[in-house]
Amino acid sequence: MLQRYREWQQQYAEEPGDKYAMRELVFASPFGTPIRPANFTRRYFRPLLRKCGIDEKFTFHGLRHTHAALLLQQEVNPKIVQERSGHSSIKATMDTYSHVLPDMQRQAVDAMERIFE
Repeated sequence: MLQRYREWQQQYAEEPGDKYAMRELVFASPFGTPIRPANFTRRYFRPLLRKCGIDEKFTFHGLRHTHAALLLQQEVNPKIVQERSGHSSIKATMDTYSHVLPDMQRQAVDAMERIFE
């Protein structure tokens, strides 16, 4: 889908010509500039939330937290989650999301038991 969107975007950029600032943005204003956060939220994000039946109080930044929490719940390596989330350290990731893994100690005990079976 992103590749098709990118092709469409490149064709669209030809219409305004020199007025379109090709900055390699995935999502841009009609003139290729960054979309203002308030405009993005009002024009795109909230309508998408409504369409999906999600409370409009959910924030775009909340997607980052949901992404990280879901990955950790699926036992993805925390270092990978840290990198994907853009956290400066693994400590920041674990301090933020350790609450989603209340059974981490149990998993460690289970792993040790499997080693010595």
